[in-house]
Amino acid sequence: MSARRVQSYLPVLGIAVLAVLLLLVAPAVLSPFRLGNLGKYCAWAIAAVGIGLAWGRGGMLVMGQGVFFGLGGYAMAMHLKLEAAMATGGPHAVPDFMVLYGDGTMPWWWEPFRSAAFTLFAIIVLPALASAVLGYAIFKRRVKGAYFAILSQALAVTFATLLIATIMQTGGFNGLNNFTSFFGYNLYDPANKQFIYTIVACLLIACLVIVWQLYRSRFGELLVATRDAEERVRFLGYDPANVKLGAFVIAAVMASIGGAMFAPIAGIISPSDVDATASIWLIAGVALGGRGSLFGPALGALAVGYGQSTLSESFPNEWNYLQGALFIVVLLLIPAGLTSLLPRAWEALRRIRPWRRSKEVQPT
Repeated sequence: MSARRVQSYLPVLGIAVLAVLLLLVAPAVLSPFRLGNLGKYCAWAIAAVGIGLAWGRGGMLVMGQGVFFGLGGYAMAMHLKLEAAMATGGPHAVPDFMVLYGDGTMPWWWEPFRSAAFTLFAIIVLPALASAVLGYAIFKRRVKGAYFAILSQALAVTFATLLIATIMQTGGFNGLNNFTSFFGYNLYDPANKQFIYTIVACLLIACLVIVWQLYRSRFGELLVATRDAEERVRFLGYDPANVKLGAFVIAAVMASIGGAMFAPIAGIISPSDVDATASIWLIAGVALGGRGSLFGPALGALAVGYGQSTLSESFPNEWNYLQGALFIVVLLLIPAGLTSLLPRAWEALRRIRPWRRSKEVQPT
């Protein structure tokens, strides 16, 4: 087997190592609280993997992924709230906040989310449709660069503002919380919490495998070509808008899946989890890990989540400034992200080895 062929399968080894760490090592060594935190980081990492595809390979700075993260998160939270209401008030019960903030009537578009099957369907289809419509309108008009980034961030601001303004329908600024079960499983049972963690970890591994296959496919080559030379791709007979649209939709669905798993693990989904600030944190994690690599976005999101928890515990009032300073230092010194250190180290080692070998064979 040639060295190039072996190198092409190194990502499989990396994914296998990450799977062992997440599925076997972490549950064995972490407390239930820390394992729950890791589950939240994995939910963010799922969204970050999609950003890596759209931004790292496609050149689209998607600064509004909080919108799709929120679509999945709120779809799951709506089902969990209805599930909790039906457990105590019967099959036609409404969520508690609708009684507290309103007149106890539920909007018609909440009703389908009583069904678990519809909820899972909506988590995939809603962001796919929304991103397809938005992407078609944007990319067909050849909007790109800073204009696309500003537009996507404006969508996140609009979405969060809408959620805050509709307190009787979405819980407003407080969001949706106080979940008691997850598709019939008691959320207060530690075994069920670990089960949910296992699901989100498996989903992260699956997303990495999917993106790895996309990188190796014809679509992945076209995506990189569109990023680097869009007009040449158009001259060769391909529509760059369709290529970008595909990556944008895939990234949106991954963000929605991450949001859907974040809600039961965190126990809450609110506008602060889906607004422009949350979207920027996702982008920061991707940049920190390395947007051009397969593992960089996921590892960067995990690192950001761990940094937020650790610094906020140790420095409650200053952690935002410390984390911002760390980002600046890392990105200035390592602009390609943390994952670029490994290839650099390997290349340096390869340069040192021949020098040492030549020194050893020199006659004395």
